[in-house]
Amino acid sequence: MEPILQVQNLNYFYSMGTPFQHQALENVSFSVSRGEFIGIIGHTGSGKSTLMQQLNGLLKPTSGTVLLDGQDIWSDKSLTRQARFRIGLVFQYPEYQLFEETVYKDISFGPRNIGLSPEEIDRRVREAAAVVGLSEAQLQVSPFDLSGGQKRRVAIAGVIAMEPEVLILDEPTAGLDPAGREGILKNIEDYRKTHNAAILMVSHSMDDVARLTDRLLVMNGSRLAMDDTPAAVFARAEELTAMGLNIPQVTRVFLELQRMGLPVPSVYTLDQAVDALKKCRGGGRHA
Repeated sequence: MEPILQVQNLNYFYSMGTPFQHQALENVSFSVSRGEFIGIIGHTGSGKSTLMQQLNGLLKPTSGTVLLDGQDIWSDKSLTRQARFRIGLVFQYPEYQLFEETVYKDISFGPRNIGLSPEEIDRRVREAAAVVGLSEAQLQVSPFDLSGGQKRRVAIAGVIAMEPEVLILDEPTAGLDPAGREGILKNIEDYRKTHNAAILMVSHSMDDVARLTDRLLVMNGSRLAMDDTPAAVFARAEELTAMGLNIPQVTRVFLELQRMGLPVPSVYTLDQAVDALKKCRGGGRHA
């Protein structure tokens, strides 16, 4: 399958040519296919957020290219503008960027800027609201009267209303309670399935990325250190720990069991853990 997004030898320096020059990205390369769910993990300062802003044209690479359907997004101003519509970016704590009088107006802000017809704007607003679980009644209230989790849904709906082919989220569940976190993650997965959109999600929750994603990108010291399946990445537990990263709790337990010589796989989800425990106990009924 031809990738929708390609990153080739990407380098980026902050404060270039000054005493404060700092390289945030170093020779980063990877590709993204339609419908793929990719997790991005790394310690603070590893380059994750800088990378996200490169992908939809908010920051221009010092060198290297970002290709959208094979075209360099910086080769022409019109392509840069298209990239910002086709690749949606949800910042961490996006609810702080709400500003309109009603939820409806906030969600419609992006589609209005594209110049869509009122009918198309209305369709997108209502469909985006439905994807994130907002009711018709909530569309008419002030976003500032909503709970923290509901505000997060409004902010995500505002990006989804642009119907991006690639949706990038920077810590979308940060600060939410367990129910709110699960709700947002389900909204993201629903959008991926209904629109065959590629999802890139930055997260510090190893359990979430292990459970949800197809691939993991591991950033370390401005470089892409790993690009593999969650199972393969988390099997390299010692390397991740050396980078200052955690691994899923279930995986941690089973890696310890492996060190003890027990014949168990490198698991990374609760269901796999239960299955492996049953096998270790001779197929017993209780884990």
